[in-house]
Amino acid sequence: TMYGQRIRELRLERNITQDQLAKELGVTQKNISKYELEQLDLNTETLIQICRLFDVSADYLLGLKDY
Repeated sequence: TMYGQRIRELRLERNITQDQLAKELGVTQKNISKYELEQLDLNTETLIQICRLFDVSADYLLGLKDY
């Protein structure tokens, strides 16, 4: 998968820090770092939150589609 790379790209495009994203999602900054490094799997709730926040599909975030 490539969700880590996509989360990082989306976050940087919007000039959001890991800490800001963590607060928005109700998780720790350490978890955001682990998501971006793909050391921690996204649970369904977090996946949905990220998709809504960045207005992207789960297929895009998971690397199944390029748009």
